[in-house]
Formats: sequence, C-alpha cells, structure tokens
Amino acid sequence: MTSDEQIDWLSPDELRVFRAFNRSWEAVSARLDADMERETGLPRSYFDILWRLRRAPDRSLRMSRLAEITRSKASRITHAVGRLEAAGLVLRVVPEGDRRGWLAVLTDEGLKQAELAAPVYARSVRDHVLGPLTEEARGRLTAIGETLLAHLDPEALPGAGDKEGRP
Repeated sequence: MTSDEQIDWLSPDELRVFRAFNRSWEAVSARLDADMERETGLPRSYFDILWRLRRAPDRSLRMSRLAEITRSKASRITHAVGRLEAAGLVLRVVPEGDRRGWLAVLTDEGLKQAELAAPVYARSVRDHVLGPLTEEARGRLTAIGETLLAHLDPEALPGAGDKEGRP
C-alpha cells in the first residue's frame, strides 16, 4: 500500500477550498430541488427544461440542443420530455420539412407552469444563496464563478450567446 505522502494528493488548504465549494453547491442544489418539488411539484431539472423552452424562439428547441444546453444525455432528455409531454406541458413534433430530429415545444399549459414556478425558484435562490451573502461576498462569488467558467466553458459565461436563458 502506498502512503499518503507518496500520493500526489491535495494539500489541506486545497482540500478545504474544494470541499467548501463542492459541499456548499451540493447543499444548495438539494435545497433548490426540495423547494421546487415541494412547492411546484416539478423537479428543478424539469423546470429548467420548461424555462429554456419559454425563452427559446417559438418556444421550441431541437431535442439534441435541449440535451446539450441542459448538459444531459439524450436518453435523459427523452425521458424528461416524455414525462412533461404526458403532463401536457410539452409536445414533441417533427419539424416541417426536416425529419432529422424532434422538437420539444412548450405548450400554453407548460408556459403557465413555468411562469408559476419561476418565483418559487427565484425565492429559493435568494433564500439559500444570495441572502446569506454580503454584497462583497456576492461579488467574490461572481468573480470565482466567471473565472471557472472562462476556464472550463466560456460559452456558458453570461452574455456569451446562450439564447435559451439559463435559470
């Protein structure tokens, strides 16, 4: 067995930084999920789909694009959209003149549900993320997030062309 000193592992300071970031995001995610499920009956991931469709041109996106922007596998999006379709919130249609893929289209009922759920999501974000932070801490968190995005996924930076509007 190799000793800890022989493994290129994180220093105590590095581990503390990463654990604080990772564990806080896990806790925030759990609270956001619980609030959305309890108050809207929608998992946060389903709200994310509805909100992106709400923001998309003609309230529709190709299923492949929806999977891409939600960072989901095609099978997960197919399952989620199928559940949303069964609830009458989304339709799946083949685009006219283009049979290469399906579109997910937000129904009027889906639009209504997205707009009813949005204030719940916003309140949850305020309660569990923004509220506990001072203005200075919010600025630091924004800078940290944007620095990590610039390194990992520059297209995800605010204003970088995400026309579907991330929640």
